[in-house]
Amino acid sequence: MNGISRRSFLAVTGAGAAAVTLAGCNVVSTSSVSEPDAYDTALPIPPLAESEVIDGVRTFRITAQPGTTEFRPDVDTPTWGWDGAYGGPTMRAAVGERVAVEVTNGLDEATSAHWHGMHLPPDMDGGPHQMIVPGDTWRAEWLINQAPCTLWYHPHPHGATERHVYRGLAGLFYLDPAPGSDEAAVYGQLPHTYGVDDIPVVISDKRLSDGGELVFDDGGNEVGLLGNVVTVNGVTGAVLRVSTERVRLRLLNASTARTYSLGLPGRTFQLVATDGGLLRGPVELEKIRLSPGERAEVVVAMEPGEQVMLHSFEPDLGNMIVPFAVGANDEFDVLRIEAEGELSSSEEVPGELTAFGQDPEQATVRREFRLSGRQINDARMDMARIDETVEVGTTEIWTVINDDPSPHNFHVHDVQFEVISVGGSEPSPELRGRKDTVYLEPGRAVELLMTFEDYADPQWPYMYHCHLLRHEDEGLMGQFVVVNPGERADPSMIAGHAHH
Repeated sequence: MNGISRRSFLAVTGAGAAAVTLAGCNVVSTSSVSEPDAYDTALPIPPLAESEVIDGVRTFRITAQPGTTEFRPDVDTPTWGWDGAYGGPTMRAAVGERVAVEVTNGLDEATSAHWHGMHLPPDMDGGPHQMIVPGDTWRAEWLINQAPCTLWYHPHPHGATERHVYRGLAGLFYLDPAPGSDEAAVYGQLPHTYGVDDIPVVISDKRLSDGGELVFDDGGNEVGLLGNVVTVNGVTGAVLRVSTERVRLRLLNASTARTYSLGLPGRTFQLVATDGGLLRGPVELEKIRLSPGERAEVVVAMEPGEQVMLHSFEPDLGNMIVPFAVGANDEFDVLRIEAEGELSSSEEVPGELTAFGQDPEQATVRREFRLSGRQINDARMDMARIDETVEVGTTEIWTVINDDPSPHNFHVHDVQFEVISVGGSEPSPELRGRKDTVYLEPGRAVELLMTFEDYADPQWPYMYHCHLLRHEDEGLMGQFVVVNPGERADPSMIAGHAHH
């Protein structure tokens, strides 16, 4: 079975009927990860982005630029980053603030800056219609008007997103609670000192050549490029040294295709937040599955002097036809956590965190999205076509189905949705928070409840798509506009954009 190539996998998934031949091949992998000899590289903490308040607007400035990164000792790998060689500074703003980001493109090709998970006007979204040519600066401005949470930013150029993110263009965007709010009080009880007990953890896999170059060849793998090296905040073999009894890890899967199942062998942690903010209460888990683009905030309790390993177990990807080829058989260490001999005290995680909830009975529209190959509802992405029109103020239920025998996930711009069912059953506890990206197991329908608020524009579309970035680049994406009552979508402005 080790001799089965990824090209063969493609043929298998295309034929489907070969499933019987491959049944039981669940103990090998064509996408295994090589672990470093030691986990002794201090985990880098991305700097907080500088900003200044100009006429009441908190203004950030970032530049996409090339550089080199040492994924291996003394080997420079060409990479891209925001304001640096790799990754990006963590932006931070409070709910209720008006913010602006001035994004300069210092690369030699066009890119964009998408605010993943942000509720904002469509022309500020940073999607494939807001491209920034080399040397130019694009300004996005909006009001932070959603729950506090952990978001991220990355390029979204149609046809090239995988390559741009893979090279390193990914940074976090913290939304803090409004001062004096109930959630601010809860945040005060959670670990909240950036880089001390509130730790950004950006996980991304890479494939490196013998000479240290980033390899872009996915070998024909259906899901895209699965790396053989896993990085955290841009380094391999990372160790996080902590000085407090509890540490909050803000986990982001910034990989382009790999899904992780993160946990701490032999112990549990408390999940306190997912993509769109705090859960109603903490959930004790042994591990959590994160597909590309998903985030989770977990609180880990530490004893003085102990060491634990953040580990990625074999992820449950559902009923895979060839699990060995899509990462389902892979497990490996990710990050070592070491506690100092004496630890500062930390507060207990509150039993109640926040309240939220949309009412499915208020949904007036149902839509269905079937993902197959590189098409949604039998259509490949067309930059000049508006696929769905939504009326502002409405609540809808979107049923999303993965018709393939291999992984997909689903990301919706602008909104945070609630998962109301998976395969006709209640979602598991870790899926009961607010989400903008959700994993899709083959053949199982996922129902998403969402409300479209505040921003109506018949011309500028938002996106919905698979966040396995090869799939997105190759057309597994659609566009929707939000309009005022009685208004129609107007594709005239995007009609001249390139078709894909």
